[in-house]
Amino acid sequence: MMSLFLRDLKLSVRAGGGALIGVLFFMTVVAVIPFGVGPDLNLLSRIGPAIVWIGALLAALLGLDRLFQAERDDGSLDLILMQETPLVLTVFVKCLAHWVATSLPLVIASPLLGLFMNMNEVAIGAVMLTLLVGSPAITFIGAAGAAVAVALPRGGLLVSILVLPLAIPVLIFGVSASYAAVEDPAPFLPPFLFLIAITLFFAVIGPLAAALALRSASD
Repeated sequence: MMSLFLRDLKLSVRAGGGALIGVLFFMTVVAVIPFGVGPDLNLLSRIGPAIVWIGALLAALLGLDRLFQAERDDGSLDLILMQETPLVLTVFVKCLAHWVATSLPLVIASPLLGLFMNMNEVAIGAVMLTLLVGSPAITFIGAAGAAVAVALPRGGLLVSILVLPLAIPVLIFGVSASYAAVEDPAPFLPPFLFLIAITLFFAVIGPLAAALALRSASD
């Protein structure tokens, strides 16, 4: 499993510069918002957490279609399906490698983009913490969508269509927790715990659904 993790990590970084493209797209989405809404710093600070979260969500969707595509192209997917190691565990490790290569750089870059949105230190810290906790859920959801579309020649758009509606709860609770950290009456802990629960839930359901979809696709 460690060898598989390191292999997928290298492939994710090499294939089209996965981490770099995601961060550049993330920065582009967030950076153009001030040009659209105007120079109102108070408005930017109010909508900042939501914009950073939306940018991270869209950037995280970019490479999901390649989660199983390399194995499908070179035929190693059949070997993965036939190995003694449970397929669910293999999918889980591949999801972790994909998250480290594509979503973790987004979390690291979020403080810089928070400064672009005139967010204070508490808001930047809250957004970074919620992204760190919530972004794995997007990867686990995306694993199921990528497994469904793995047999299709151009399944990238289909993966985004399948994943985006399921990722809405992650976005809602991530933004709610971020806003709660800077608004005194609103408690931070309840939406943050809901976000953790969603991630843990999809950490179980996502690899399981992806494993079933991969077996169906192979049949």
